[in-house]
Amino acid sequence: MNDSLRNLPSLSYDELIELANSSFPWHWEPSVVADRSTRMAVASDPDGMLLEACQRQDAGEEGVIDPFWATTWRAATGLDKYLDQLNLKDQQVLEVGCGTGHVGFSAAMRGAQVTLTDGVYDPLILVHLSTWSVRDRCKVERLRFGVDTLSKKDFPFIFGSDVTYLRQLWPELLECLEHHLAPEGEVYLSDPFRIISTEFSEWIKNTSWIYSEFSIDLPDDPAHPIRIMKLTRG
Repeated sequence: MNDSLRNLPSLSYDELIELANSSFPWHWEPSVVADRSTRMAVASDPDGMLLEACQRQDAGEEGVIDPFWATTWRAATGLDKYLDQLNLKDQQVLEVGCGTGHVGFSAAMRGAQVTLTDGVYDPLILVHLSTWSVRDRCKVERLRFGVDTLSKKDFPFIFGSDVTYLRQLWPELLECLEHHLAPEGEVYLSDPFRIISTEFSEWIKNTSWIYSEFSIDLPDDPAHPIRIMKLTRG
């Protein structure tokens, strides 16, 4: 592991740019976050990165992780829009599986103190860059479901977009939520009404968590809304 990846929080802006340039093709993309025009650092060729990962897996290489983080999915945009309904000013927020960091960035722009996390280091480089303008309200850390525990716990809000697409990760995801959610806290997960996440919604009803769901329409495709899954402790 490159020492620079382990020491991301201590890097300067120019050092982050240099690290991103040496890691993979990326660019600044105009974006709308928290209803405001901004820009985000994004991978330039997510399809190519996924193809390369598949080829390495086919060749028998172990430990290769599919770079689904390299794209901002509609589920993140939908959860960003849903945050309009929450009062996040000065709240402690955790984003799990942050990918491009869209949702955590949105929460920070709404005044929250945010910890953005992902299970792999590569996306965290770009997340640091995207959130540079609100870095006083953001921490960026690695957090693997069922493996890592943050020193900071008891978050009143935990957000995650497209984190329920792998059935084998559901128990580890709930373990992560148990470790980090405040006693009266709320979890909001989003997905585009995938079948696998519908299965997750049925599965979690058999646990101690209290489940409810809503839908959010997006202007790019109103016929395909985003599901918002709310979890609270039973």
